[in-house]
Amino acid sequence: MRSATGRTRGASGALALAAALMVAVPGPVTAQPAPEAQAEQRGPVTNLPLPRYVSLKGNEGNARRGPSLSHRIDWVFRHAGMPLRVVAEFGHWRRVEDKDGAGGWVHYALLSGVRTALVTQDMLELRSRPHRDADIVARAEAGAILRLNECEPDWCRVSGGGQRGWVPKPAIWGVDPDEIRD
Repeated sequence: MRSATGRTRGASGALALAAALMVAVPGPVTAQPAPEAQAEQRGPVTNLPLPRYVSLKGNEGNARRGPSLSHRIDWVFRHAGMPLRVVAEFGHWRRVEDKDGAGGWVHYALLSGVRTALVTQDMLELRSRPHRDADIVARAEAGAILRLNECEPDWCRVSGGGQRGWVPKPAIWGVDPDEIRD
């Protein structure tokens, strides 16, 4: 029942009940992360991990301010195969970011599960084995998009332009530092 001041009567009774329900715990209490924080975050639509990497399926993809065709286009991705990071899901829409954090909501039909990587180091050397002393088989310019194959803790095998080889993970964008791929 509400009083003239707009407050609910019996609030002090609720506080007393809450205080009565508190139980003393012996010893120090340490904060534990919520179970959701301990588990890997999953998308509510696909149940796939968030964040995750995908690539642009075609030559052009509109990134919108919100998850519908009625929202304004804020950004246009113009490179087929461009690696993008999915950070949220809503219906048929995925919120994506590029290497620089630019992006928006993209319809899922414009995205592919094919993994690619963006070269971030100019004249990146592709090596025959995952070792810095291995033979150089090719070089890639900064901004080149390569197909991402397997990844070890520090190296990833990539291919593009008819060449394939191993590159250090820090020299590419499109794979997490601790990610292992078979």
